[in-house]
Amino acid sequence: MKINIKKVCSIALTLASSTLFVYGQQKTAINLTDLSAFKNPGNTWSIASNLSTDLEKPNIFKVEKGTGILVNQPTAKNNGSDLYTVEEFGDVILELDYLVAKGANSGIYLQGNYEIQIEDSWGLLVPTAASNGAIYSRWDDAKPEGEKGFDGFAARQNVSRAPGLWQHIKIAFQAPKFDASGKKTSNARILSLELNGVLIHDNIELLGVTRGASDKEKAKGSLRLQGDHGAVAFRNIQISELPANANRPGRQDADPIYIEAPVNTMIRSFIDVVPNVRSVHAISVGGPQQVAFSYDLDNGTLLQGWHGGFIDATPMWDGRGNGTSKPLGNVTRFTKKPVLAVSKLASQQDKWVVDTVNTGFRTKGYVMDDQERPEFKYNIYGANITDAVKIMANGQGLTREINVANSSKDLYFLLANADSIEEVSKGLYLVDDKSYYLQFDAQTKPTIRTAEGGKKELIVELGSKLNYSILF
Repeated sequence: MKINIKKVCSIALTLASSTLFVYGQQKTAINLTDLSAFKNPGNTWSIASNLSTDLEKPNIFKVEKGTGILVNQPTAKNNGSDLYTVEEFGDVILELDYLVAKGANSGIYLQGNYEIQIEDSWGLLVPTAASNGAIYSRWDDAKPEGEKGFDGFAARQNVSRAPGLWQHIKIAFQAPKFDASGKKTSNARILSLELNGVLIHDNIELLGVTRGASDKEKAKGSLRLQGDHGAVAFRNIQISELPANANRPGRQDADPIYIEAPVNTMIRSFIDVVPNVRSVHAISVGGPQQVAFSYDLDNGTLLQGWHGGFIDATPMWDGRGNGTSKPLGNVTRFTKKPVLAVSKLASQQDKWVVDTVNTGFRTKGYVMDDQERPEFKYNIYGANITDAVKIMANGQGLTREINVANSSKDLYFLLANADSIEEVSKGLYLVDDKSYYLQFDAQTKPTIRTAEGGKKELIVELGSKLNYSILF
């Protein structure tokens, strides 16, 4: 298998991946116990405590009454309207979570004038200036057809999540500046924009307002949330002042080493699952769908999956290295600690076995299929397990097929261990505060149970075969 290595100049990367140094900035959270923080909210906007969406039907939310989540639900008879904050802002750092329904479209307008696009772009290979996370185009009706939209900026890579999953955005915005006469002296800028933990815009000068702006450029303006293009929800809206040193770039001491995956690609390395938890026998697999995952060979555990670029191997290969690699895309963690995927339980209430002692566990490595994709093998409790994790052709997640030879009685498979697991429709489960989905066929009957510390586990009895999908 050929590995595609890309070494990037450190000066270029400093500009490409600079992040803001923010020291002790006080964050102001927008109150979402009611709609009092907004001017004249339309009747498609409401406050809720929870919601879910339908992956098959567009613009559908199922909403639970309560507080903490701002929800917009337009209908065929009521297209909805945009929402403006009462308070106005200049230079800010804006952070919030948002969630879209299937096929939905919305936007975050800084000062009511500069739109950051929100869209269902799940699985999209090549993002545009109209895709999720884009800085939307400016518009001039006087220009010829095909040229009316201009100065839009697509995200560097598509790191969007599935409809119904929370996405996190962080924007450092520098407002335009004006002299005493009202003449503009400097343009607005997006100093940085991170989507789901990945930098997708850096130091973008905004030469004017984007299409659909509510007003002319000004020093301060309301935060505006688009409400006439589909079902969307927001939470944890926090705004802080932009510090004076915000545009100071980060520094890279080494030329970064990136591994690309234009074809099915695999690399072995250490993986830091969370701080102080390391998988020392891990394999990461990526492909042309711009989806990848990491697998722990010591436990048969799927560690993480992501959309976007494949691997940053700089920590592993620069100088002496430390053996670790990092995903280049947005990471969805499937576990906080690798534990055995298979356990023998006398009943569904028995404690999950996390240690290999007395299990007969032995890793047997992997074999490659006809498309250069690994299928992992191990023995446990006398059973021979083949674990085939495959990237979905549509780029929307992973499929997993577990085949068991010499199966013994009372074997169970651990599908998820998380703070929350909820079944949102038949065979479809949301895991860990809407971080990812698990989807099963009608014949598979998983069980949600409570584990130590109040955690939830999703387990299923393991026969000769298990199939399911992981959507994120």
